[in-house]
Amino acid sequence: MASRGVVGIFLLSALPILCLELRRGSPDLGVKDLILLCGRIFLLLALLTLIISVTTSWLNSFKSSQVYLKEEEEKNEKRQKLVRKKQQEAQGEKASRYIENVLKPHQEMKLRKLEERFYQMTGETWKLSTGHKLGVLNLPEEPPEAAEEVVTVALRCPSGNVLRRRFLKSCSSQVLFDWMKKIGYHTSLYSLSTSFPRRPLEVGGGWSLQDIGITMDTVLNVEEREQSS
Repeated sequence: MASRGVVGIFLLSALPILCLELRRGSPDLGVKDLILLCGRIFLLLALLTLIISVTTSWLNSFKSSQVYLKEEEEKNEKRQKLVRKKQQEAQGEKASRYIENVLKPHQEMKLRKLEERFYQMTGETWKLSTGHKLGVLNLPEEPPEAAEEVVTVALRCPSGNVLRRRFLKSCSSQVLFDWMKKIGYHTSLYSLSTSFPRRPLEVGGGWSLQDIGITMDTVLNVEEREQSS
């Protein structure tokens, strides 16, 4: 459309020139001269049309190249995002494998060494062969406060903390030492004693709390055993 408009403008501008040449021409201006003049005009028109066509095609190709470059940039950006996502997923899988295959076994080995050192220090290395774990002690379910035959036992720890828990009077007296071990005071290093009168707490395998005299709310002291020299 642009080339046609330019050609039309050129024709309109060429007509006055043609008329002017005819008026200035001599009376002897013949058909040959008129044909030469028209040929020159059409030659200029053809040259101008060629220039316009070449310029238009170059502009179109330039625009196409710009669109192509933009599309390539978008494709490259999408490709890079996909590559980064795959790299992140690979790094996540690598980290999870590292945790599972390296860190976790290392932590388990470290815990096992601490456990072995603890039992060696307390003279109970026989527990290592039976697979007992530290702190894995099951206490009976704590009864409701309003239940019958219930006593509240308080442990006064060496740190100054006082822990309280409810038990049935029919519970085994051994549950007190299990509770003490569960809160971090092993029976090889610590013992239980009554507050008043102050005496070591004696328990038996088949004795209940009621059998050892705990028939009401009681406070017991967690005391460190004297180390033999």
